[in-house]
Amino acid sequence: MREYANLQSKVVQYKKIISNTESYRTAWIEHTKAMLIRELKKIIKETELPGKIEKKDDLENLEAVALSLGHDVSGISEEVGDTKRHLIKSKGTLVYQQLFNGKIMVSIAYPFIEGLGNPKQPKMLEILRPEELTSHFILRHVEEFLKEIIAWEDFDDDIPSQPIGFQTGLPQDELIHTTDK
Repeated sequence: MREYANLQSKVVQYKKIISNTESYRTAWIEHTKAMLIRELKKIIKETELPGKIEKKDDLENLEAVALSLGHDVSGISEEVGDTKRHLIKSKGTLVYQQLFNGKIMVSIAYPFIEGLGNPKQPKMLEILRPEELTSHFILRHVEEFLKEIIAWEDFDDDIPSQPIGFQTGLPQDELIHTTDK
């Protein structure tokens, strides 16, 4: 039986992981989802943040709760025949998404304007077990979310690591040589 000792420890580990997944899913249903909604609503109310709570529950055990800043007319429009078509802006979303293993991934979906390039890839903040997700963590996530959204909204060339315009695709050393001439 000693020849199976290593394999047996992996079987024990596998069973523990499967058991954890089930308990994390149960925790989401019994309290995590409701706690997230309650805490996010409290933050919206206390800070007067113009956001709303969205629930995605079309896939069982892959549900999500999100703090969305909504959608709006971007202020940019295009001529379509004799009319103007306004481009819609998604203002950004903080997402708490169940993963396949019952843990919760926290991520930020950045604002974007339809039809103007591809949206920036979402930023993953962290992955937590349900018992690790507390009101303190949620507050910290909302602060990080707003920091990222403010940076997106206030984008300019004052920050050296954010080139804009025709220089966007050039390596830094080419920028130096180009501007030195």
